Amino acid sequence: MKTKFDIPKTVPIKKIIVETPFVKTFIFEYELGARPGQFVNLWLPGVDEKPMSVAYCDEKEFWVTMFAVGPFSKAMHELKEGDLVGVRGPYGKGFSFEKDWRLVGMGGGYGAAPLYFLTVEAVKLGCHVDFVVGARGKEHLLYIDRVKKLKNVDIHIATDDGSVGIKGYNTVILQQLIEEAKSGSSKKIDMVYACGPEMMMKTISNICFEHGINAELSVERYMKCGFGVCGQCSVDDSGIRMCKEGPVVSNEVARKITEFGRYHRDSVGRVHEF
Repeated sequence: MKTKFDIPKTVPIKKIIVETPFVKTFIFEYELGARPGQFVNLWLPGVDEKPMSVAYCDEKEFWVTMFAVGPFSKAMHELKEGDLVGVRGPYGKGFSFEKDWRLVGMGGGYGAAPLYFLTVEAVKLGCHVDFVVGARGKEHLLYIDRVKKLKNVDIHIATDDGSVGIKGYNTVILQQLIEEAKSGSSKKIDMVYACGPEMMMKTISNICFEHGINAELSVERYMKCGFGVCGQCSVDDSGIRMCKEGPVVSNEVARKITEFGRYHRDSVGRVHEF
């Protein structure tokens, strides 16, 4: 029997927010019921259907933040408020967190958007969040102003050109936070979360492994069905389906994925190295 998760629901775009010259946030007035870390499939008839991370969700609406890089996302950027988009989901395994934890969210590029959703929900449970973002420059930073409005959140920024925050990678900030926690000058870190370029996440994986800190990583792969049937997003050598057992996996699981941080496969299974 088909369910609402299998058949696209036609939903109008309620609002479009221009984040940067390259990024837009699409707000849909639809009760998706997603959890932080999950994704939704968006469908444009005659164009394509693509999985997109959920940047925010409540009882009335959900957000998707999108960089215009390919045919689908560029077509989305041409849409206007009121235009219709097919929606399926939510799908996948999301982030896990508990009351009063200290969390470190590591966002690279537009990976900051789904970490915003995590941060919103975590602070409701009394968690303290270190929101760490990295970008090429000031003009590529996302969600900073929204995060500043949240309680119990410290923002840390790294940019390649040094236009905001430290000059360099956000993983340098992670190292500093870990060292402070280990020295006792700050609270113990309960979990590190990462969403963004895979090579960034591989570095985060190594850092957390070396220091014995729990981490969860959002590992993207080419997804088609979204609910574990087609096998397109299965990874070497475990065969884990990233749309079902992922996209969020523990660091222990990520480190067992042979291709993690090395290569990924395209729509026909060809290997593409990072």
